[in-house]
Amino acid sequence: MNRRTFLTTALVGTGALALGVNLYHPPQVRVSASLDQSHRLLFSLLVPVFLDGALPHTQSLRVAAQNRTLDAIVATMDLLPEESRDELEQLLELLESRLGLLLLTGNMTPLLMRQPQELVAMLEAWRTSFLDLMVTAFQGLRELVLASYYSCPEHWTRLNYEKPRLFN
Repeated sequence: MNRRTFLTTALVGTGALALGVNLYHPPQVRVSASLDQSHRLLFSLLVPVFLDGALPHTQSLRVAAQNRTLDAIVATMDLLPEESRDELEQLLELLESRLGLLLLTGNMTPLLMRQPQELVAMLEAWRTSFLDLMVTAFQGLRELVLASYYSCPEHWTRLNYEKPRLFN
């Protein structure tokens, strides 16, 4: 076997494997598209990473804050201009597919099966990437999560912000 044949076979085999893994979804990770149209599952993984230290320590309050933030993210996404919303949807769909994860993170392990430290490392790599596209993806996700969290008035006290009073 010559080198060219070996390299061609390896390339085709790797491509076939990546395509097969992308099309295969293990039952424990499968999420119905109709149940997760707003990417709540993906954001439920990212919210604690982006809001580390800002979320309450009490479990019930933490869950309530995360759910409120997820609702605010959905509302914020609905307010985005169509072009921005389409770009964000493309990013989220890539993050939810194995082939997209391979392209964006170099790892096909679903985000749902990753440890929080791995998510932090992935996002940190995006933040410091030499590719402007990766930095923009990080900044867009971070700004969406932070803006949605702090859009809720109950979180303003952590910023020492008080709603302005209008006098008549």
